[in-house]
Amino acid sequence: MRTFTDQLTRYAAYHRDQRNIATHLIGVPMIVFAVEILLSRPVLAGDGAFALTPALLASVAAAAYYIALDRPVGVLMTLLLALLVAAAAPIAGQSTMTWLAWGVGLFVAGWIIQFVGHVFEGRKPAFVDDIIGLLIGPLFVVCEVLFFAGLRRDVADAIERELGAKLPRRGLSGQLL
Repeated sequence: MRTFTDQLTRYAAYHRDQRNIATHLIGVPMIVFAVEILLSRPVLAGDGAFALTPALLASVAAAAYYIALDRPVGVLMTLLLALLVAAAAPIAGQSTMTWLAWGVGLFVAGWIIQFVGHVFEGRKPAFVDDIIGLLIGPLFVVCEVLFFAGLRRDVADAIERELGAKLPRRGLSGQLL
């Protein structure tokens, strides 16, 4: 298994333009929430707050992977996924039309935002070359917020050391940083 820094570095190579990163800060959470909503409808067992759904199973599996990569960030990801599962359940309990409107609407809008970002980037999304990119995307977004807040500088610096000379970052104006 690749390390935490390796995974983020591979993903960051496809995300050097700050405009693309900005679109990911909006689009990725929309997509993750949409998936949580859509996977919360089929209840496998239980009910209410303790319902066993594909959303819960997928979130537990993703959380275990994130924790295996990096315990502190993995715990944060687990908390965020738990909040999304909890927020998705009431929407999934609405009428089929409401459930689908929210789930499909957020999913499509999120991907449109993502693809606009990749137009700025001039590069295809990471998951096209490595499907694990679909799982690393949410982790990347959370880490970008952490980096912006001055946290996990060790990881941010390692990524920049690896990619800086090969793939310089572009600012919001598109100019090289």
